[in-house]
Amino acid sequence: MLTVSDMTFDKMINQMTPAIYESLKQAVSLRKWPDGRRLTPEQTELCLEAVMRYEAENNVPEESRVGYLERRTCGAGATGAGVSPEMAGLARDATRD
Repeated sequence: MLTVSDMTFDKMINQMTPAIYESLKQAVSLRKWPDGRRLTPEQTELCLEAVMRYEAENNVPEESRVGYLERRTCGAGATGAGVSPEMAGLARDATRD
C-alpha cells in the first residue's frame, strides 16, 4: 500500500535533474553533504535509494551506477593478463614466505 510519503518520494525521483543525481551520488560516496555536514545513517539510506531509483528509471549504464563492480572471472578463464607483477604479488600466499 502506497503512503503519502511514498508518493512524495516517487514525485521527487521523477523530478530529479542530472545535477541533483550527481550531487546525491557524491554525498553517498563521501557520506557528506556538499557543505561538509555528515549524512546521518537515515539520510545515507534515503539518498542511496533515490540514486538507485534514478539510475534504474533513467537507464543509466550499469558500469556508471553506484556500487558497480567490474566482473572478473576466476579459474581457467582468468589468465592474469595485464596484471602488473606488483599487483599479482598481492594475492600470493603469505604463509610461504
